[in-house]
Amino acid sequence: MANIEITYLGDLRTELTHLQSGQKTVTDAPLDNHGKGEAISPTDMLAASLGSCMLTVMGLAARTHGIDIDGTDCSVTKVMAANPRRVAEITVSFMFHKSYTDKEQKILESASLTCPIYYSLSPDLKKTVEFGW
Repeated sequence: MANIEITYLGDLRTELTHLQSGQKTVTDAPLDNHGKGEAISPTDMLAASLGSCMLTVMGLAARTHGIDIDGTDCSVTKVMAANPRRVAEITVSFMFHKSYTDKEQKILESASLTCPIYYSLSPDLKKTVEFGW
């Protein structure tokens, strides 16, 4: 059974519907690839998915170990390459707004690197992860 349905709306725009929740998301091709750039691009969504997944898995570990990470942020930077056009690098930078022990830092760092998306991406894609303690 499908998890997501996608409809092409024309003019390089799609609408994704998450079937379980009914939530909809629109994507546009980016300006540098003949699009309008009025919505998140599919490649930006890929990069954002990595950051979101890493933060979610970190949250699971935090819950298990009684560590409060509420308010933790991450920023994601995507670098494109050509021939063929692809995502060449994703940098995920975490910003923590609380103090953590060395043990807690190791728990959170290790957990984030077990994200299923991290493991699913090609080894050819450079993944840079920074922890701003």
